[in-house]
Amino acid sequence: MRGRPKRRTNAVQVGFESKPVRLSIDTIQCPYTVPDSVKKTRKYARIISSTRQVGIIEPPIVARIPDKPGNFLLLDGHLRLEVLKDIGETEVTCLVSTDDEAFTYNKRVNRLAIIQEHKMILKAIERGVPEARIASALDIDVNTLRNKIRLLDGICAETADLLKDKHVASNTFTSLRKMTPLRQIEAAESMITMNKYTSSYARTLLAATSKSQLTEASKPKILKGLTDEQMTMMERESANLEREFKIVEQSYGTDHLDLVLSKGYLAKLLRNARIVRFLAQHHPEFLSEFQKIADVESAAA
Repeated sequence: MRGRPKRRTNAVQVGFESKPVRLSIDTIQCPYTVPDSVKKTRKYARIISSTRQVGIIEPPIVARIPDKPGNFLLLDGHLRLEVLKDIGETEVTCLVSTDDEAFTYNKRVNRLAIIQEHKMILKAIERGVPEARIASALDIDVNTLRNKIRLLDGICAETADLLKDKHVASNTFTSLRKMTPLRQIEAAESMITMNKYTSSYARTLLAATSKSQLTEASKPKILKGLTDEQMTMMERESANLEREFKIVEQSYGTDHLDLVLSKGYLAKLLRNARIVRFLAQHHPEFLSEFQKIADVESAAA
């Protein structure tokens, strides 16, 4: 009897080394220098104040430099590391990434956004840091801090995940809370598609939301400056717009590939002087359009 064939297992590559490491700041190489203009901003001042009060909550990310044992490349946390230098620290606890491609890593890393700030505040509270101390570190009052703590109350996990690395206005979540989870997800996807995360755009999405998709559907939907007829029209137009977006999404990849190939072909064609002369003499209208396509920057490979 033949033995059972061994089942193949795909090994999962670990993204980070198992334990954080304490490093000398001098051994960490930064890909770029934080300009003085950034150091003069309020955000930088808040990071300094926060670091002095509660320390570094989110460790910087580094990667080992293969040909320089004991040296590391900074992948994420440039401002945090610069702050530590400015306040006189000589060491920092870091996470060591197994991916040494800074560009590739930074495509995946979540930048410090409002949801990240919310999670960092929760971590600080879990560590026993008093609210007043955190508020002082962030240069805000305690009531504002408590609003940041309650940021995701009433927001479904899927919506929070979609917006976790986006710079969303805090009042945007006020409008999202009034929507059912499914509608929250749809609204978040619309924000991402339009690259708009303002509270005014969120209110527009709320105005275009049908009563059945509101958390309190029994209550009348009242929005300043809009009549019932206007809200009904916005709901209808929003539904049509979302359908059109979905149709465009289905063909976007193929259309963009066609444009890239066409651009490359025409650019090569227009480098031939004989072809350009022929088109200029016999088909100038084609030559003009070909040049426009060849000059489309968004389709560059």
